[in-house]
Amino acid sequence: MLPVYIYTDGSSRGNPGPGGFGVVLISGNKMKEISKGYRRTTNNRMELLAVIVGLEALKKTGLDVQVVSDSKYVVDAVTKGWLQNWERKGFAKVKNPDLWRRMLPLLRQQNVRFQWVKGHNNHKWNERCDKLATDAALASPTAIDQGFEAQEKGLF
Repeated sequence: MLPVYIYTDGSSRGNPGPGGFGVVLISGNKMKEISKGYRRTTNNRMELLAVIVGLEALKKTGLDVQVVSDSKYVVDAVTKGWLQNWERKGFAKVKNPDLWRRMLPLLRQQNVRFQWVKGHNNHKWNERCDKLATDAALASPTAIDQGFEAQEKGLF
């Protein structure tokens, strides 16, 4: 079975502010792009949401998946074991617990490896994801990032 590559990026105009994510999925000669903008969010949430949406787009489980991201926040959380530690501690004092909880079962359904790439460094697919994310953030988004807005209101 061919590996799946998920390239991701997130963007926000202001932190917080309007934001968006971009995802490119590639397996063999098949490619799919996904993007969406939100009226108010943060860059880290969009980076994390890009990975989640990419993993959610997979139709099968047990796949070999390579996630490529320019987000140290996301890549380090998974590869350095922080995510498992946060889970053991019930996500106490962790930002974006709603998204981390959403990501965990997705990671467990696939054979996922993460690779960090430097952003804005002429990496073809990272640049494409950045454009998708930026365009989505600039397109007067009206979608609501429920988790972010709930955090802002102190609901969790």
